[in-house]
Amino acid sequence: MRVYLDHNATTPLRVEARAAMGAAMDVVGNPSSVHAEGRAALGVVERARGQVAALVGCNTNQVIFTGSATEAAALAVAQKGRHGGVFAALPTEHDCLLAWSDAPFVPYFGRDGQNKPGAGRLLEWIVDLADSVYRDDREAVALIALSAANSETGVMFHHRQVQGNAKVNASCGAVPYDVVCDITQLAGKSAIVYGKTKPSYAILSAHKIGGPKGVGAFINFTSEDPDAIFKGGGQEMGRRSGTENVIGIAGFGAAAEAAAQDVAAGLWEDVAEKRDLMESALEAASKATILVGKGAPRLPNTSCILTPGWKGETQVMQMDLAGFAISAGSACSSGKVKPSSVLRAMGFNDTEAASAIRVSLGVETTKEDVLRFAESWSATLKKHEARAA
Repeated sequence: MRVYLDHNATTPLRVEARAAMGAAMDVVGNPSSVHAEGRAALGVVERARGQVAALVGCNTNQVIFTGSATEAAALAVAQKGRHGGVFAALPTEHDCLLAWSDAPFVPYFGRDGQNKPGAGRLLEWIVDLADSVYRDDREAVALIALSAANSETGVMFHHRQVQGNAKVNASCGAVPYDVVCDITQLAGKSAIVYGKTKPSYAILSAHKIGGPKGVGAFINFTSEDPDAIFKGGGQEMGRRSGTENVIGIAGFGAAAEAAAQDVAAGLWEDVAEKRDLMESALEAASKATILVGKGAPRLPNTSCILTPGWKGETQVMQMDLAGFAISAGSACSSGKVKPSSVLRAMGFNDTEAASAIRVSLGVETTKEDVLRFAESWSATLKKHEARAA
């Protein structure tokens, strides 16, 4: 019997989402049409908009549906002209944001005994960015990508808080910055609580919370409508042209509501206990293995397991043959034979960064599932070590 342990890549479709999508298939109208059939389709979209807004803690009119979180990221970056004309992503960001960054790749985290992210280094990084981009203009504002939780390691930058726009103090004065926050992995696994200020924008995706693939959302916390990158039809109140994916949006909304209920019911605390049980078994099997980010605030379901010299891609294939679905890095990076940029940014060398796997659990994952995985992984590791000897 196969065990699916790759929920950070895609979570299985929820029964609530499947039911909502089935019902939406019978809604004939175009949501832009003014007749009864069109209004019915629009009602499906607006119900889902409210469900997503409730999950992320925003106003309904701040939700803009997109084709993916990647598209939402591109829409956020397209607003950089309103934020000093500079967009910078930390080197630990997802590729959908990192690919647009105006900043050079500079290791940010640093490594200490627990591989914790260093908040002080973040401030230094922003000041360094200001020195290279702003020079003498300390009134300029950059748009900076700060994920709520990293998809590969599960590390959360600020425990149970989504950080918003802020400023840091540099030797030559205050350096302000605005934030686009990737909440894709945090949403549906933890209650979303904002810090003193909200970000300018947030992005998320349906298929990470049990909704369908191919639909995401851009959350606009600013007072201005974003400049659309898709123009022509004027849908989404002129903010994203293109006929809405009514069926996908219906599934997204239903998944968002169900995910919020899971968080409220405390289901993810149980998942964290299973994750910790699995990690204890892995540590008992290998003293060389590093559990990246252990000791730092993490998502309750995510383990980044780094065994130096044992390639992550090889582990993925071996575990697949043994009946377990895991990944080496984020889904968008899996299949590419290259070291994880996230782990490189944390100070691991290329060999180490290529030797990691990610195991991500779901609410349906059982204690037996994680113990079976730990046993199979440990047996495979012994064979690897015997061949390497």
